Amino acid sequence: MTDHTRYAIYWTSPPGPLTDFAAAWLGWNPWTSVETPPTPGPGQPLGLAQITEEPRRYGFHATLKAPFRLAEGRDRVGLEAALQSFAEDQAAVRLDGLAFSLLSGFVALRPTGDVAELNRFAMRVVEFFDDFRAPLTEAEIARRRPETLSPPQRQKLLDWGYPYVGDDFRFHLTLTGRVSQDVGVEVIEKLEPHLAPLLPEPLIIDRIYLFGQRPDGKFEVLKACPLTMRSPLV
Repeated sequence: MTDHTRYAIYWTSPPGPLTDFAAAWLGWNPWTSVETPPTPGPGQPLGLAQITEEPRRYGFHATLKAPFRLAEGRDRVGLEAALQSFAEDQAAVRLDGLAFSLLSGFVALRPTGDVAELNRFAMRVVEFFDDFRAPLTEAEIARRRPETLSPPQRQKLLDWGYPYVGDDFRFHLTLTGRVSQDVGVEVIEKLEPHLAPLLPEPLIIDRIYLFGQRPDGKFEVLKACPLTMRSPLV
């Protein structure tokens, strides 16, 4: 079994055309743990390897519980069991779909329609699994550049290990690192004809996924758990 330095709870697309396209775009498939250096082609701009370098190691995903080291006395077996138990008490969340967005300088896919239930679900994930999270080190806090955060975000960083939770949470699937407005618009124009037909409508969040960070820094899927509580919304 591979040793993983950190764990995260994400949503991602299951194996299929969307996952394959995203893996080719980003250069990393977290399902197969196969690296495919991005090569510009139809719908792909020059400099693709550079603009996808930062999100590549994470793979195609939306963050629910940001990467964390395991707390003392916790282990992967217990984390997987907790994920299974949590998922059995959660209902699937229905969203209208996904749309392209420029989010804080990053090209991303964002949900369309009412996201209130999604936001509540994400906070339940954050809270439920926080006992598994080791406190941030000073170096980890510094990497988050707390001087750029608002006072409430700095407090969330200390409380939850991540500043963008609760009112600051924005469900998104990152497609690039930080780019200029012009480059972001160009990327969306090139991507949309190829990626838009693969996006689900509606989008049903009916599983959550445990990811692990390998020693080389890349994240891979370790476990998928269906959300099995019945819901009238889906």
